[in-house]
Amino acid sequence: MSRSLRVLLLLAVLALLLPVLAVVVLLSTTLQREPAVVGVAEIATDDVARAVGLLRTHDPRRALPGVVSTALVQERELEVMISHGARRWLPGTSGRVSFTRGSAEVLLSTHLSSLPVVGSSAAALAGPFGRWINIELQLQETGGLPAIDSARLGGLPLPAWLLDRLAQQALARSGFTAEWQLAQDVVRRIRFENGHALVVYAWQPDSVQRVMASLLTPAELERLKPYQDRLVDITTGLQGWQLPLVQAMAPLFELAARRTAAGHDGVAENRAALVVLTLFANGRHVGSVAPAARGWARPRPLRLTLGGRMDFPQHFLVSAALVTEGTSPLSRAIGLYKEVADSRGGSGFSFNDVAANRAGTRFGELALQQPQELQRRVAGGANGRALRDEDLIPAVADLPEFMPEAEFRKRFGGIGAPAYEAMLSDIDRRIAGLPLLR
Repeated sequence: MSRSLRVLLLLAVLALLLPVLAVVVLLSTTLQREPAVVGVAEIATDDVARAVGLLRTHDPRRALPGVVSTALVQERELEVMISHGARRWLPGTSGRVSFTRGSAEVLLSTHLSSLPVVGSSAAALAGPFGRWINIELQLQETGGLPAIDSARLGGLPLPAWLLDRLAQQALARSGFTAEWQLAQDVVRRIRFENGHALVVYAWQPDSVQRVMASLLTPAELERLKPYQDRLVDITTGLQGWQLPLVQAMAPLFELAARRTAAGHDGVAENRAALVVLTLFANGRHVGSVAPAARGWARPRPLRLTLGGRMDFPQHFLVSAALVTEGTSPLSRAIGLYKEVADSRGGSGFSFNDVAANRAGTRFGELALQQPQELQRRVAGGANGRALRDEDLIPAVADLPEFMPEAEFRKRFGGIGAPAYEAMLSDIDRRIAGLPLLR
């Protein structure tokens, strides 16, 4: 073999191997064996209380347009929003935030299998290199919104300009361009201090309308319409002012089953049915949260009941709807927060309300994990009969309720105490005994 032929052969082999070597180097640099951030397992009631307080204080419906205000955001509050807000799109994503004067550090960790373009099979093949994607962002304070100063993907430094361009593309693909533009129009400046950030903002005359319009994408709004129309049909002509939840839920989930069989996404259809029911249970309709739906036909106002009570449908449906948005911990925390708040001046802490919350959470989990099976069970009823209250919520009449905070702490030791956890275990056993929620 001549020297020139050997050189050509060597070049050909290198040409074939270089792309493979490049992929190996890229994977070994960007993928890591451990997450940089361990996820927030549960949201505490204090987290919910702070979030509610922030929303009430900075509600655009109560603000004067053009008036400059300042919101103080703690590190923990932003971490909770990142960790649980991301669960709908990237399950398993966790975040950690560190504020210092003039700058901020954001760490994000997500499992490779969480990425829609990767999946569990490809993630398994990447095992030798690691299965965690860790992103580190260094943000610098400016005269307006923060700017990316530096970034790393695993051990690979990324140019700030590249990450900025990728972020813009991600915003466009995920449908958040309008929300980002709203933030740019409203937020004047973000100042970083040790342990917290100060957001200087001014709501504009059209801010309320833009916030409301951003709650639902056009595709989500279109999906809600058939369920709103079905609820109108159900409530039209009914006598009295009450309606058992099961009599509204069964036909809506029968509609979800038909639409899923026709090729629509089962999880999205379940979510749509629950959103319409949840709004209705709280005296609202789709038009109250989406300006584009204000001209839709509205169901006749009725009070839904579950287990003979008018408060149970709200507990059940809010919890279920929150889970379909991708965060079971948030659902549990919000339900628990309300009970703690009630014990401090409301109707008192009630374990039967907790049972309704947890039953709704389980229903929401099934709506995500077994969408078509849940549709079949709800639409067809349990054991081949019409859906009944006892299919959705267990017997709870014997559970303690209406306890002021002092009595609750005396009898059960407070949140997390052994007696309290024993009550939760008993409630969960009751829920697990319901055939529809298994």
